[in-house]
Amino acid sequence: MANRRQSIKKIRVDKRRREHNVRSLSELKTVLRKTHRLILEKSNDLTEQSRALFSKLDKAVKKNLIHKNRASRMKSRIQQKINTLKAVVKPTK
Repeated sequence: MANRRQSIKKIRVDKRRREHNVRSLSELKTVLRKTHRLILEKSNDLTEQSRALFSKLDKAVKKNLIHKNRASRMKSRIQQKINTLKAVVKPTK
């Protein structure tokens, strides 16, 4: 147990911040799973769901929850899947 008042306060603040970070990461993972499910189902709601995912990723980077390169890699991979899905679904003339 910490002895000084400031270190006790630091423990309280860190606990609050950790709870917030865990909650934010959980929301991000949920949106990611929904997007993957829509890709597998070849759904029409994919564009707005991907926008929501990209927004969550950008906010997570802004809050230093994930690294910017990781977010960029995730966005790139999702977009590649969406583009291949659109190419397969789109009939050629």
